[in-house]
Amino acid sequence: MTWQAWVTLATVAGMLFVMVRNLAGPDVTLLGGVVLLLSMGILTSKEAFAGFANEGMLTVGVLFVVAAAMRETGALDFFVRRILGRPRSVIGAQLRLMVPAAGISAFINNTPLVAAMVPIVSDWSKRIGVSASRLMMPLSWATILGGTCSLIGTSTNLVVVGLVQKKDPSIHIPLFEIAWVGIPVAIVGIAYTVLLSKRLLPDRTGSLEALRDPREYTVAMRVEAGSPVVGMTIEEAGLRHLPGLFLVDVERDGDLLPAVGPEVRLKADDQLTFAGVVESVVDLRKIRGLVPATEQVAKLTDPRPERRLVEAVVASQSPLVGKTPKEIEFRTVYNAAIIAVHRRGERVRGKIGTIELKAGDTLLLDTHPNFLRTRRNDAAFALVAAVEGSAAPRHERAWLAGGVVLAMIVANAAGWISLLLAGLLAAGALLLTRCLTADEAREAVDLRVLVAIAASFGVGAAIEQSGLAKVLGAEIVRLAEPLGTVGILAAVYLATTVLTELVTNNSAAALMFPIAMATAEAAHAPSLKPFYYVVMMAASASFSTPIGYATNLMVLSPGGYRFGDFLRFGVPLQLLLAGVTVVVVYLRWM
Repeated sequence: MTWQAWVTLATVAGMLFVMVRNLAGPDVTLLGGVVLLLSMGILTSKEAFAGFANEGMLTVGVLFVVAAAMRETGALDFFVRRILGRPRSVIGAQLRLMVPAAGISAFINNTPLVAAMVPIVSDWSKRIGVSASRLMMPLSWATILGGTCSLIGTSTNLVVVGLVQKKDPSIHIPLFEIAWVGIPVAIVGIAYTVLLSKRLLPDRTGSLEALRDPREYTVAMRVEAGSPVVGMTIEEAGLRHLPGLFLVDVERDGDLLPAVGPEVRLKADDQLTFAGVVESVVDLRKIRGLVPATEQVAKLTDPRPERRLVEAVVASQSPLVGKTPKEIEFRTVYNAAIIAVHRRGERVRGKIGTIELKAGDTLLLDTHPNFLRTRRNDAAFALVAAVEGSAAPRHERAWLAGGVVLAMIVANAAGWISLLLAGLLAAGALLLTRCLTADEAREAVDLRVLVAIAASFGVGAAIEQSGLAKVLGAEIVRLAEPLGTVGILAAVYLATTVLTELVTNNSAAALMFPIAMATAEAAHAPSLKPFYYVVMMAASASFSTPIGYATNLMVLSPGGYRFGDFLRFGVPLQLLLAGVTVVVVYLRWM
């Protein structure tokens, strides 16, 4: 190997060490590696930073905005409630998530699917009390597995098809022929995930984190007339098992119904009293058909979607001390409605307007975001802080957001425009129609993911340009030649999957294709089909690291994963699927 290849190999090994030991995030590590390779002269500036102008990376960024609009309008409530539902176990939740995700991914690209699903799964995990770390990796893997079941499921398959037809234009590959191997692989992959995740996946993040917050409130919500939850039982409406929150009682027509059972059906104007932590109050606020029961909230002039929840601590010398909100006309003076009060580790019950405020009370306010700026230095409050993610969904625009996203998918699937252009047009339309604001769009973009994806292209370019990729691929295949046809197929698979963990999946397919074809010809194989199908499957089989596939990077932070989590859970799956792929391909096409 050249000195450039040795330096690149050492750099990649160093980055892997840093990420496995969790010494730095993938974005910082990958970008640092690119800068080192650039300073050594192995990469040019254009090669090092080409990923920041890459269409795939930009597409992911745009899709973050599109997914945010779906979340902010509540357009995906139907999917969450009807398809994902309320499973009773972690295995049930993973099956409900992975099976439809894999099926959809066979027909649309998995990157936009994961971008749209991450916020949905994050909210869903809170509602059902399952750690997000038990669901995010299965989501990514389901889309990868489903994408291998058709030629259009992932761009990697289309890259290989293009290379095959360039080699021999007479070859025609049917759209679903790869499903002969893709479906068995998907079934085995899903089965492995749901059966072994309890032992190998960490229970690190999720809805239970909310319980660590000692601030608990008592909040009253009213069922709006004509809302979707009218006629539903407590269980069907998703109000029975909210994490960190429990239903205390229901007031109906002046009568109190304590110890409400899950079978009780909701009626219009029912008043539901909940007790729990502030993060769970935020989730409650996003359920369509429930509005705060406090009369003062209805008198606020700002539209509900523009308001946020704010926590304000009453100062020791505050003019509010010893007075009730009604006496000081709190809503009129501060343009904010108190919806709950927390006092010295206890939640305060009773009618908000009659509670005598004390120093140190934490007030949960429904107000305009300007409250933070205008009241931050107000002597009445010792501390003022916004509650993250507390905007109420714009339910009235849900149909509009859903229509725009459906148009984006159809336009791209029909081949009329690229996914990037479709996403840009969709994001523009969603902003113009006020399905989300510009600030929400900016906050939706996860720069850590985009930097990691962009920098991974630079690392991949170094591995390719230095000759390291070709050396590794050829050496692995050479060692397997004495093992016969099955051994060669296995070696092609393993070499390709090693490359796909180091470079992009499309680059791994492009690099391994000529090596695989040359190996097939040298072995006098009767058909090239088994070899290019093995390359297709292996190039998409990125389960061992978060950097080998964009969808893995996209779930890394929401799932609270570390680099080693992918190694521990992904390497056995990688080897298992290698065996399934080689056996099925050999039996079907050799």
